[in-house]
Amino acid sequence: MPTLRQWEYLVTVVELGSFTRAAESLHVTQPALSHQLRTLERAVGGTLLERLPRLVSPTPLGRAVLPHARAALADAERALCAARRAAGLEEGELEVATVYSVGIGVLPTVLRTWRLRHPDVRIRLREHRHADQLRDAMLAGEADIAVGPRPRDWEGTLYELDTEEFVVVAARDDPATSRADRDGIDLSHLADRDWIHYAQGNGLADVVDSACAAAGFRPRPAVRTEQSAAAPVLAASGLGVALVPANILPREFDGAVLRPKPAITRTLAAYTRHDPDPLTTAFLRVLREWRSEGALSR
Repeated sequence: MPTLRQWEYLVTVVELGSFTRAAESLHVTQPALSHQLRTLERAVGGTLLERLPRLVSPTPLGRAVLPHARAALADAERALCAARRAAGLEEGELEVATVYSVGIGVLPTVLRTWRLRHPDVRIRLREHRHADQLRDAMLAGEADIAVGPRPRDWEGTLYELDTEEFVVVAARDDPATSRADRDGIDLSHLADRDWIHYAQGNGLADVVDSACAAAGFRPRPAVRTEQSAAAPVLAASGLGVALVPANILPREFDGAVLRPKPAITRTLAAYTRHDPDPLTTAFLRVLREWRSEGALSR
């Protein structure tokens, strides 16, 4: 397969009309230049250049491949420029993978800050139902960086961001509010209640089941929802109680919010398969700023 370097040699010889001048322009020896062009001719199956007394001219085969050689070199130059612009954070695209709840609870403020600083760098957001799916997607190379629950057995680069807190939500007149004290509510006091649960396969369903099991009961679902943002809304409407990440609650949430005791938390992390490139590093910088300001959890 011809290399870009060989195409560059061909184009330079044709443009300068001389092996000697081409070798000088390319900073290679003339024997090395001739060797690479012979290798190129073997690859394409014919003679590309004709040595005339005072000029080197392309053969018919050479004239046929020259436009493609120039196009390949131009494409390579455009790719290089794009990479340089991306490295300088001037433009490009960053693929960010996450889970549903983090996508609505953490990333909006982070992405708003990113957009203000890097308006020409597009973000492609890939959302997953479960932390395991997020981890598998990263292993498969589907995104540049993942933001979500800390993955198990991750061998790449990982940065812990924050501890995500969960809260119990209910309608303001729900009986659960009378069972709480100043420190919050024991989940065992909600064993007889209907629950707003999450659809099977949603990672938050595992969080709810584990928390309730630790409190000695299995939650009785009144409604199962796929959408993380729907759970607090349904709970506030009086359909049951729900356990939700505190950071997904809107600022003007019209429901009761109770802290479970003991506290229910999980560690959030950002992780990549390898050392981050400049774009990913800049995104991590924004995440760390929000972490330091306490903005990733309420």
